[in-house]
Amino acid sequence: MKDILDAIMASESTAADFAALSLPESYRAITVHKDEAGMFEGVDSRAKDPRKSLHLDEVPVPELGPGEALVAVMASSVNYNSVWTSIFEPVSTFGFLERYGRLSPLTKRHDLPYHVIGSDLSGVVLRTGPGVNLWKPGDEVVAHCLSVELESADGHDDTMLDPEQRIWGFETNFGGLAEIALVKSNQLMPKPRHLSWEEAAAPGLVNSTAYRQLVSRNGAGMKQGDNVLIWGASGGLGSYATQFALAGGANPICVVSSPQKAEICRRMGAEAIIDRTAENYRFWKDEHTQDPKEWKRLGKRIRELTDGEDVDIVFEHPGRETFGASVYVTRKGGTIVTCASTSGYNHEYDNRYLWMSLKRIVGSHFANYREAWEANRLIAKGKIHPTLSKTYRLEETGQAAHDVHRNVHQGKVGVLALAPEEGLGVRDAELRARHIDAINRFRNV
Repeated sequence: MKDILDAIMASESTAADFAALSLPESYRAITVHKDEAGMFEGVDSRAKDPRKSLHLDEVPVPELGPGEALVAVMASSVNYNSVWTSIFEPVSTFGFLERYGRLSPLTKRHDLPYHVIGSDLSGVVLRTGPGVNLWKPGDEVVAHCLSVELESADGHDDTMLDPEQRIWGFETNFGGLAEIALVKSNQLMPKPRHLSWEEAAAPGLVNSTAYRQLVSRNGAGMKQGDNVLIWGASGGLGSYATQFALAGGANPICVVSSPQKAEICRRMGAEAIIDRTAENYRFWKDEHTQDPKEWKRLGKRIRELTDGEDVDIVFEHPGRETFGASVYVTRKGGTIVTCASTSGYNHEYDNRYLWMSLKRIVGSHFANYREAWEANRLIAKGKIHPTLSKTYRLEETGQAAHDVHRNVHQGKVGVLALAPEEGLGVRDAELRARHIDAINRFRNV
């Protein structure tokens, strides 16, 4: 690995230099183990500790197949799917790997007794397989997490509809929380030149997810002037939704849980902010009963912030805890767009407020390749900025996942893989200088 890192750190290294490097037989990776999938049985979700289930292992470099690339990972980040993998909820990811392994002799590589996790990376291409023409060794890249086979007609209008659509590093093996990752070549995108390795690795999954969910015609199709209610507006996902709303001429109504998170939203440029903790919203009377009075109180508060208007779009991802309120507060003909359920998967709402007011619920999952490319392009141009707040070393990934699981983080939590320290990899210092305050916005809270 030292020769690979030396080549990356040397500014004069060429594609031929990278192609001539010998690949190591193994690399360090963050894994979960199949024989530990039952370790948290009977434990409440909140009490499950990723530090106990995530391991730093030395694993063999996987075989490179057609249309694939091996990437030296300089940095990665922690997403909620890494947390779900680490606590084996809602199911063990080894079921995903087993099903993928049955697809073909090549995918059989993924069905292993360990799972290398992680759905983000920034790094450098080391090798490409047969049929790869766009990328070459030495290219500095980031990767989005959509893995598709595209043998069915279903995926050719929107690749997210491919029957074999999977999330890399969650439903496939050889993910980005490692020193080397295996990706399909159509997951690769150019690394934004003004960002460090850890900054470039942070947006991928959440930025693309927010773009499709809020901006794309496959999601809410946000337009200028829309009022957009954003749950968790300073978090890993919501912070990008807030930026997209502001950049697109919409009016974000940011829901947060502390004064510190409210301040982050103000720094992004948002003005309408609801601190749900300070205002003591309790949407559930008990485990089984919601409180419509609290929905109405939230709706009234929103109208105080919007000159009497209801929201056109609700950017939903908490799920069970908030979904009833989200359906209620959306304006007649409005849209609730949902991409996750971090507080629970079984959503309950009063259907009268949906059908009689002609509202829509839209499911949104990650992004297709074009949407991911467009979202990354906005990062590269300095229109949207990473929301990195803290960075850990690879061996500290368990603690990073614990922070995300307990919601004690701001924005995104990064992980250094091969990068020896923060701040490396910047190629466009001039563009960086123009946006340095926005780049550091989440670090300086």
